[in-house]
Amino acid sequence: MPGVLPEGEPVPRDGSLPDTARSAVGARGFGVYVHVPFCASRCGYCDFNTYTAAELGGGASRETYADTVLAELALAARVLGDSPPPRVDTVFVGGGTPTLLPADDLARILDGIDRTWGLAAGAEVTTEANPESVTPESLRTLRAAGYTRISLGMQSAAPGVLAVLDRRHGPGRATAAAREARDAGFDHVNLDLIYGTPGETADDFAASLAQVVDAGVDHVSAYALIVEDGTRLAARMRRGELPYPSDDVAADRYLAAEAALGAAGFSWYEVSNWARSEAAACRHNLLYWTGADWWGLGPGAHSHVGGVRWWNVKHPSAYAERLAAGASPALARERLTGDEQHMEDVMLRLRLASGLPLEVLDDAGRAGAERARAGGLLDPGAYAEGRAVLTLRGRLLADAVVRDLLP
Repeated sequence: MPGVLPEGEPVPRDGSLPDTARSAVGARGFGVYVHVPFCASRCGYCDFNTYTAAELGGGASRETYADTVLAELALAARVLGDSPPPRVDTVFVGGGTPTLLPADDLARILDGIDRTWGLAAGAEVTTEANPESVTPESLRTLRAAGYTRISLGMQSAAPGVLAVLDRRHGPGRATAAAREARDAGFDHVNLDLIYGTPGETADDFAASLAQVVDAGVDHVSAYALIVEDGTRLAARMRRGELPYPSDDVAADRYLAAEAALGAAGFSWYEVSNWARSEAAACRHNLLYWTGADWWGLGPGAHSHVGGVRWWNVKHPSAYAERLAAGASPALARERLTGDEQHMEDVMLRLRLASGLPLEVLDDAGRAGAERARAGGLLDPGAYAEGRAVLTLRGRLLADAVVRDLLP
């Protein structure tokens, strides 16, 4: 089941923000995230804020969801008032399975964002999708509506691995959907992989990587399996039905991904993400990683404007009820201190291939960076130029390097 939201201070009923937060909105870029919380079934490893039809209860439905999101968008426009973002640089529709909504509804939501704040010229517009939830026709409709990028949840090409993860699609469906998306005219297509699933062999993962490369996509995300409390997968492991993931195996899989994708012309730009070109990198995620502003629409969605971060109520029914009553769906918020913003900046920028300027570190952090460089975890050439950039070995130990750079 979905995880628990953090605690925070109350949000005004109208969702209003401090003047200091609104004064420079969009100065470092502005994006919109749209959460679609619906799934046809729950994957065994997933603790995202998603709901099957049986879990929804009354008060929420796919049929009325687009209108509810547009109601929050109208509230967002009132909150930002006379200090709106210059333009929307990126839109990312995630889930859940956004493409369980009719393509026309996804088109209406995008049109609403454009009418409210305006899409920047060349804006990146992404939707996530499960491979079995799209067709050539729906993909053409989305592309015609202005979606430029699609991210497909492949996870693996091995039937046994897909079964352990409770995925509904067959081994070849993800790459077929990727080709259909390119045929529909999408500028950029991503395939997501998960590695380290119990029972996955090195050959299984190699076959998955080969299929990804053969599919002709220009972006790949690959993440180690994380076993979250409360999931079906965690319960199976506690009962001894499946072994827990191995850190050593995960490291081997990561090295295999780097080798195979590098040989195929991909370059890493974030620890878990590879692109064929700079233009193919996910610009929306880069907004997150570089401290920009974004408004998150939908139940459980998080937002960040001017150092204030807030999150909406989780259940779709509660979300819809608040908006119907004219109230903000935000559950709580936090105002990030300078130290907290610095910590997050170090944590996120260090994961990027562009690295972290050493000048932002204090004396203890620079001493930690020197230890990391001496230990082969930071690139010596970039270090000499004043940047902390992870080496391949450093990427495997990124969390440890971050701890060394922070007080």
